[in-house]
Amino acid sequence: MWHVHGSYTTAFVQGPHTYLIPVTPDRGPDGRGRARTWDWPPSAVEVPLDRLRDEEVDAVVLQRPHEEELVRRHLGRRPGKDVPAVYLEHDAPWGDVPLTRHPMADRPDLLLVHVTHFNKLFWDNGTTPARVVEHGVVDPGPRWTGEIAHAAVVVNEPLRRGRYVGTDLLPFVSAGTPLDVFGMRVTELPGRLNIPAAQAYEDLPQHRMHEELARRRAYLHPVRWTSLGLSLLEAMHLSMPVVALATTEVVEAVPPGAGVLSTNPDVLAAALRRLMNDPAEAAEMGKKAREAALERYGLARFLDDWDRVLTEATW
Repeated sequence: MWHVHGSYTTAFVQGPHTYLIPVTPDRGPDGRGRARTWDWPPSAVEVPLDRLRDEEVDAVVLQRPHEEELVRRHLGRRPGKDVPAVYLEHDAPWGDVPLTRHPMADRPDLLLVHVTHFNKLFWDNGTTPARVVEHGVVDPGPRWTGEIAHAAVVVNEPLRRGRYVGTDLLPFVSAGTPLDVFGMRVTELPGRLNIPAAQAYEDLPQHRMHEELARRRAYLHPVRWTSLGLSLLEAMHLSMPVVALATTEVVEAVPPGAGVLSTNPDVLAAALRRLMNDPAEAAEMGKKAREAALERYGLARFLDDWDRVLTEATW
């Protein structure tokens, strides 16, 4: 399995297997190896990409279309024919939604796994067998204090991803509420969007980010169109109240009482201002958010689901 999505892989490698993670000298996109800012167990083993052929592999987990060719070239086997293969799709479809065909559509030799029911519903999977394994999160614990009356948002590359992740909404939703932005390539965001009360925290290690998030009063999730953000689920595990756009899988993940959901940014802005002034309400929402996250997105359920998928996929 390639290291493509750090937070997701952190949960995935907590299971009972040995996980081979290709690595290249430059640690580029096709060889990042073990994560540097997440805590992975020893069972996640770095393997030089050019020595992958020497390893005994029971199954491959693909996450990008070109990884089929990487497996053929470096493992010397054809995914789905010479070695069992699962294709893990992290994203909601792009393009001509809801008519977007998945790049692995009509592939009976593969098992296609989506991370949300929304994604499975909106992708055209063709005849490829498709399953859903909902997210699982390594529980960071109920750390929320809410001592800092700021809203927190976690987003990677917000300037590049723009409307997809709701970057354009931040000045409006955070009006009257100080905003702290965490993630990769966030340093320039406050200045570019002209948000005077915003502060950027660039690419903190996961444990440090959790510590800082838990001190903020509420978690803001302004995402229009992407898969269900793991940072949202991590915030809920921290016992943070959630203020989020009611889009994609969020309406399933955040039950009544655990936060405020709306497709109206004005409603979200008002909710943030209210929570900044009412720490007791924020605490009650956050308690319900954590209960919901533990029940639906607990790590044990996630790993059990993946064991069933891998058993189904292997020959």
